[in-house]
Order: sequence, then structure tokens, then C-alpha cells
Amino acid sequence: MSAPSDTPQAPKVTEREARQVAEAAREQDWRKPSFAKELFLGRFRLDLIHPHPVPPADDVRRGEAYLARLREFCETRIDGALIEREARIPDEVVNGLKELGALGMKIETKYGGLGLTQVYYNKALALVGSASPSLGALLSAHQSIGVPQPLKMFGTQEQKDAFLPRLARTDISAFLLTEPDVGSDPARLATSAVPDGDDYVLDGVKLWTTNGVVADLLVVMARVPRSEGHKGGITAFVVEAGSPGITVEHRNAFMGLRGIENGVTRFHGVRVPAGNRIGPEGAGLKIALTTLNTGRLSLPAMCVGVGKWSLKIAREWSAVREQWGRAVARHEAVGAKISFIAATTFALEAVVDLSSQMADENRNDIRIEAALAKLYGSEMGWLISDELVQIRGGRGFETAASLAARGERAVPAEQMLRDMRINRIFEGSTEIMHLLIAREAVDAHLKVAGDIIDPDKPLSDKARAGANAAGFYARWLPKLVGGPGQLPGAYAEFRIQGHPDLSTHLRFVERSARKLARSTFYAMSRWQGRMETKQGFLGRIVDIGAELFAMSAACVRAEHLRVNDDHGREAYQLADVFCRQSRIRVEELFNRLWSNTDDIDRRVVDGVLAGTYTWLEEGVIDPSGDGPWIADATPGPATGENVHRPIR
Repeated sequence: MSAPSDTPQAPKVTEREARQVAEAAREQDWRKPSFAKELFLGRFRLDLIHPHPVPPADDVRRGEAYLARLREFCETRIDGALIEREARIPDEVVNGLKELGALGMKIETKYGGLGLTQVYYNKALALVGSASPSLGALLSAHQSIGVPQPLKMFGTQEQKDAFLPRLARTDISAFLLTEPDVGSDPARLATSAVPDGDDYVLDGVKLWTTNGVVADLLVVMARVPRSEGHKGGITAFVVEAGSPGITVEHRNAFMGLRGIENGVTRFHGVRVPAGNRIGPEGAGLKIALTTLNTGRLSLPAMCVGVGKWSLKIAREWSAVREQWGRAVARHEAVGAKISFIAATTFALEAVVDLSSQMADENRNDIRIEAALAKLYGSEMGWLISDELVQIRGGRGFETAASLAARGERAVPAEQMLRDMRINRIFEGSTEIMHLLIAREAVDAHLKVAGDIIDPDKPLSDKARAGANAAGFYARWLPKLVGGPGQLPGAYAEFRIQGHPDLSTHLRFVERSARKLARSTFYAMSRWQGRMETKQGFLGRIVDIGAELFAMSAACVRAEHLRVNDDHGREAYQLADVFCRQSRIRVEELFNRLWSNTDDIDRRVVDGVLAGTYTWLEEGVIDPSGDGPWIADATPGPATGENVHRPIR
């Protein structure tokens, strides 16, 4: 019996159905403490992050030794300008990284990997990404979201034995979820995996498959239809990229990351053994989200690398470039940008290192911390890149190749800006991250009061929820009135003679956490079931939480460096400046919770969609080409050339 290949297109689902799919995929329980979760509840649990966790000495020794070897490779074997110019990573560079074990940095040594900690894996990505952001993306896509991580967490022993040794040394992997008409709404996933004997038969089209053009192994998300003996649902599979019926139809080109091997992959009657299924049927989205809990840390790690490089260039350039008889760094307008780059880079590294070390220790649940790191890193990293271009002026807009051709230092500031832009979209756009984090931030409220605002719940459930909520809020709300943030002597261990006083910033964080929780509670009381539609409000709530987390991490890191006599005085200064800058942003965000244009914005949007303002579009030429907004993804056999090219 052969499996049908006329798979339907993306299913039509309601907004409520889409939310139910997403809700079913998220982790429901909190078995370990979470600093960020407590922060959103108005509880500043400094004890969960201070003293700053430290890695075992052996992990440090092995990590530093590997970074030294990797640095030598990056300095002598990677030509970032060549990759940018030819829009391709040379095969010999990829093979050199394979020989260096870079494919297996996070894979255990018993499978042939290096077994590095999350901390040193992130440091390695920052290093490689500074040499070539496209290479950083390749390694991250392979290990952070590709086949190794879901196998490590959910694979059987047979799967680990079969695939991890390959992935550690020779085989590149890719993660395939997105489809031409399906992005962050997986309820509409159309790629099917139809059971047929001991196999599943895959049909469908996947878009933006980073590493997909050169991958040897794929982790594919596909929908298994419900049938007798099959629970069905979105399911994860390990698929051999060279299997019959798989065609890489196109290698995509982008404004940045020009060397990445990202494509469109078609599956037509692809047979996958049932033994290649990861976890049970229907667990695919949960596997993907759980994998991303730590996988998301790779992107902000590379943003840290960009911050470090931007600081170096800003320092060197602004010291030699003169305007009106002074180095540009001595002009306040430019100096403020340099201060922002330095302070924010310090804070980003504090956030990533703290989150990574907590991931290594596995004592805390870091799903919110990792998501905040991704959100904050991508947003602030973009601002850092933009400020560097501004500091460089016309030279910041000029390509490195053009600068070199006329005899100046080839600083790729404009390339870095282009490369960084995707980070606000990759692995969950800023808008999606706001919603994801907001859902976790209000989880405690929904657990006790969710039935009250759910229109589908019967009155008996609402009454029961009302009683539970009354008890919860009777205990919780009084704790939001006062706290250590109002005591001048609180957090005195961060008030060191001869150093800036960081205790005042931690008191601000504590007060702001309580204010944040009160604001969230008031909003839920006001909007109830409509709360989920208030995306502007929820985004600002999350952004406040991100700033408070970054301030906390910066202070804790500064104290850690001081105790260890490692640039402690300078670290305190950077933490102080960052916190002062962050506090201004927090105050503005709090003000915008209630003073904003959200309602009128919606009315304007209604007008735009209704064609009310088409007169405003007159007087220009649209240079866009012809064609549909979304490409046809009808399942079926490939009609073009297969551009898949595994690297050997």
C-alpha cells in the first residue's frame, strides 16, 4: 500500500485553534526556580543569580584550550571578505572546522564530540562569528537547533549511537519547520508524514532551511494524520538529506549573511523509517520549543561578539578622526554613542554568560532567561551596529572592499549592519518573542484565574477559579506594596568604597519588579480575555523585564569580576553606566504602558487595509517585480535542478 502524495495545503485554522496548538506545545510545569519568572511576579530573587555561578576548573581548562586552537584557525584560515565577496563559504574552511571538531562542540565526548559547556560553546560562536557571521550561523544552525540538540534531549539510545558520531565530525545538519505560507503559526503546518508500514512518507515544501543546501541530516517537522494506531499531530523526524524524493530547489540570497547555505527543500514521497522519529507522534513542537530553551543563547552570544568588535573599531577610529580640532570621541554627541556601545556590550555579555552558566548548572529553569537574552541581544546588538555606522560616518556606509580599493582600512561596518538585521527575525522575531515571553510571564495568573476569563468555561469552573484566585491574590498582592528596594541599606554588598554604588540600581530593580507585577495585574483585571490582543502593552511589559534582567546580570557580573580581581573597578563603572542608561529606558516604558497610541494605531491600520489612504501612495514607482506574494507550495515532484551539495 502506497501513501498518498496529494497532501492538502496548509489547513485553515481559527485564531483560537492556532493558540491552542501553541499552548499545547509549551512546557506546562515549572519544576525548577526561575529568576526571570519571579521577576515578572514582582519577586526580585537575587539569591538565584548571586553569587555569580562559576564553571568547574576542568571545564574552563578544556574550554580555553579549545578557544586558543579555534582562534588560530579563525585568524589564519578564514577570509571573511572572501566569503562576503563570493557569497559562499569555501569547502576547505568547512572541512577545516570539521577537523577541528567544531561540528561537535556541544556533543558528548563518548560520541566523538568535544563536550564543551554552554558557556564555552557560546564563546566559540562569538569568536567564529566575528571572523565570519555566515560561519557562526552555520555552526549555530547545526548544533543549536539542528539534529544534535533534539537527539541529545529526546532521542533514543539507538538514534544517538547512529547519528551523533556523524554529527560530531562529518555531517552538517539543518532544522526544517518554516513553510512558504507557515511561519510562527505552526497550527497551519502542511508538510505531511503519512504512516506506511514501518515507514512514514513525507510530502511538502520547507522554506528558509539554514544549512539545508549543504546538509547531510535534517530534523523535519511534519504533520502525521490521525488514524487507527496513530495519535497524529506535528512530529519530528531525522531525515537523510540525500534520500530519494528530496530536492533543494533554490539557494536563497539575502541582504546579509551572504555565505549561508539557506534554501527551499521539497519532499515528494520521501520514505523515512519509523525508527527515525524523535519522540512520540504529536510531540514535534514541544521538542522544538524545548530545544530552543538553550539553543536561543547562541544568537545573543554572537551579538556579544559584534558588540566587542564594534567597541574596538569605535575606540580606534574615534581616537584618530578629528573634527573641529578635536578627536570625534571628545565630542559629546559621539562620546555618548561610544559609552552606549561599551556599557551595552558589557551588559549583553553579562546576560549571556549568566544564562549560559545557569544552563550548564541545570539548577534553574532558564526558558524565560534564554528568550530574554535572544530578544535583548538581537535588539541591542542591532542598535550597536547602527551606532557604529553612524560613528564611522560616510565610511560606515561604504563597503570594506571600496575602502580598501582607495587605500583605507577595510572596516566592514556596513556588512555587519546587514548581517545583524536578521537577528531580530531569526529563531523567533522580536514580536513573537514578546508574545512568547509574555505568555510565560503571566503563567501564574492564568493558572489561578485563567478559567475566569475563558469564555468557553462553564460557570462552575469560573466559580472554582474565582475562589482559587481570591486566595492567591490575597497572599500575593500585599507583597507588592513594599520591599527591600525601599530600604537605603539593602544590597549593601554592592556598595564598595572607591567604586560606583551598584546597590542603588538593584534597589531600583526590586521596586520596578513590584511595579511591573502590579501593572500586569491591573491590565489583566481591566482587559481580562482581551489581554492577549494587547500586544503593544505586552511587548512593553516584556521589554521592562528584559531591562531589569540585564541590569541584574550586569551588577552581579561586576561584583563577580571585582571579587576575582579581574578588572573589577572598570566593570563596576560599566555596570553603573549601563544601569543608568537602562533606568531611563525603563521609566519611559512604564510611562508608555498607559500613555501610547495603540488604540488610534489600530484605527489607522483599519483605514490602510480598507484603502482609505491610497492617495498617500501616489507619486512613486513600485520597482517590485511580478509574481505572487507567497510562492506555490503544492506538494508534488520537483521540476527543477537539485542544488543540494554536501561538503566532503
